[in-house]
Amino acid sequence: MELQILNHQNGVHETPQEAVATVVTNPTDNGKSFIEANTISMNLSEIKHKHILPVFSKDNTPLISQVDFIENTRDLVEELSNRNSTFPSIRVSHPIKGRVFEARNKKASELLESEKTIYYERMAWISEIPAITENVNGQSLTMCFGGIKAYNLDNLNTKYGSAQHFKFFIGFKVKVCTNLCIWTDGFSHDVKVRSLEELYTAIYDIVNKYNYSRHLELLSKFSDYELSEREFATILGRARMYNHLPKELKKDVPNLLITDSQISSMTREYYKDDSFRRNPDGSINLWNVYNLLTGSIKSSYIDTFLDKNANAFTFTKGIADALDGNDEYAWFLN
Repeated sequence: MELQILNHQNGVHETPQEAVATVVTNPTDNGKSFIEANTISMNLSEIKHKHILPVFSKDNTPLISQVDFIENTRDLVEELSNRNSTFPSIRVSHPIKGRVFEARNKKASELLESEKTIYYERMAWISEIPAITENVNGQSLTMCFGGIKAYNLDNLNTKYGSAQHFKFFIGFKVKVCTNLCIWTDGFSHDVKVRSLEELYTAIYDIVNKYNYSRHLELLSKFSDYELSEREFATILGRARMYNHLPKELKKDVPNLLITDSQISSMTREYYKDDSFRRNPDGSINLWNVYNLLTGSIKSSYIDTFLDKNANAFTFTKGIADALDGNDEYAWFLN
């Protein structure tokens, strides 16, 4: 079965490597990562062969592993799209260290590598489908998908059958900067499952719901909206104010997840970014604003990274609507 949303239509360009026949290696990101923060790069083979697997403590049953999440998701998307995906780009954080019983009395500095155990509590990953690309506002975008597995969201002090939590998305990645373009129609921030079969079904439903043609259409329209320097400055100021609004005022304003430090990053890159900085007169279009925003979000921790990416799209679209006269996001422009 081939999923219709991944078919060749509506202006999506496909390279000759459509058929699933060869292995696709990791894409080159010019030294840039899709997420930074306190994460480190990790190889799938190392997770599979060197990391221990957390279990439900009541019956010693293993949780769905990070490896199973990645491999089963890639198999599913490749089957549905009939196209190769790249090896996953993986970032991990929050190491949980241990040691074997025989080394229980050793000092930490005396431990041999064979006596150490480890797994990482939080993991984020993406794979790309190089055959599906599009040009949006002068930038090359590649379809991608991935997710987050954070064991801290699971209750390990129970037994098999308890809910396990995942985040999953399908969207696009901007080649020049590795920024992710995530729309809520292709993202679920809390996939709760009890088995691999349930995880498979949940991811299938998300992919099936995702309308990539509509996503690209919305992204393309961002360049039609231009902000003056004053309007951009007003948005930055309002965004900084938002984080400190009293509860009774904040409830009347649409949600914004960007932090003060990320606002500062946007301001800095407004002047410096080679691809998305301001025009000579200080104006800037919403496509560039969106990429300054998603670029700043790469400093987020794994826990909130995808949620902030989806929120960045919602926020940018809201600003576009406000420029068209919609009142919902007008507070950020007033």
